[in-house]
Amino acid sequence: MVNSPMESIELKDVTVSFDRHPALHHVTTQLPRGGLIAVTGPNGAGKSTLLKVLAGMVRPGSGRVIGLRQLRQRLVWLPQQAELQSDFPISVIETVCLGHWRRVSWFRAMTAELVAQGSAALARVGLAGFESRSLASLSAGQLQRVLFARIIVADAEVILLDEPFAALDHSSSDSLMTLVQEWHREGRTVIAVLHDREQIMDYFPYCLLLARQLIAAGPTAKVLTVKNLKSANQMMEAWDDSSPLCALPLEVNL
Repeated sequence: MVNSPMESIELKDVTVSFDRHPALHHVTTQLPRGGLIAVTGPNGAGKSTLLKVLAGMVRPGSGRVIGLRQLRQRLVWLPQQAELQSDFPISVIETVCLGHWRRVSWFRAMTAELVAQGSAALARVGLAGFESRSLASLSAGQLQRVLFARIIVADAEVILLDEPFAALDHSSSDSLMTLVQEWHREGRTVIAVLHDREQIMDYFPYCLLLARQLIAAGPTAKVLTVKNLKSANQMMEAWDDSSPLCALPLEVNL
């Protein structure tokens, strides 16, 4: 159970650009504390960029992110599998125990107790006995379960998930969704990039709809309306990457 108080995360007029093309444009929103929050939108809408801003992986070019500095030590980020090097020569249990790094640092050996916690986390995701397997030997679904076990070990208050159910079968997806719901019941804030609207409607009470700009944010049923979804698609279709960027004063507060 998460017991310590946690500040909300607030984005104020945040713009992020790559090669002078905006991936996020004037995004202002507030993410509710302890929320189960979906981030959705068309391809190229800036969803992953938003999570990277929250994780501290990307600095906004302008605007403000409030509350991120205080959350940095209580946050864990799960990137898309495409960004992971799954052929790295490391075992499953070593990967899971990386979730302990904030508590033990890089220079201290893992204790038997911490390794046992890693094994218990593997059992929770249905991978008991996989400790000595290499990452390269795992299927996509098994690898995702290992990464969820690492999140269990990290015991974070804010959990960022970038397309956590992509390329998984229904059984694996349902199992991991059960774990996500458990984190939410424990009072953790879970923010997930998702494409499956039915899944969002069924499980995520709060939603952000992006099309580089913020189309809507709030209760999911009020956000994922036909009108809003049409607006998001039209905005992405009309977006012109060759147009000049608007001039904004640099104001970054991490």
